[in-house]
Amino acid sequence: MRQSQAESRRQNVAKRSMTKEAKQLTGLIAGLRESLKGIQKERTSTKLTGAEMGMLDERRNNLLLTIAALDDRLSAVQGLIDLGRPHIIRVH
Repeated sequence: MRQSQAESRRQNVAKRSMTKEAKQLTGLIAGLRESLKGIQKERTSTKLTGAEMGMLDERRNNLLLTIAALDDRLSAVQGLIDLGRPHIIRVH
């Protein structure tokens, strides 16, 4: 009985932790998408040199890669929550 309660408690803690992580990821992704919009506006609204355009393109590409990676992570976290298999992720 005690083991079952301990496991249930661990599952609840893990679910809360992963739900919190999902909310944080969602907010972070939204903020990065806003930054991406700002870069797009800057690219189209001003006269830029080739070097400036290249720099903005590089920033845009980095943001897109970061957003894609965070989207993958969010999808994995949400999938584990939906499957009822949350776990606490330990970072070393």
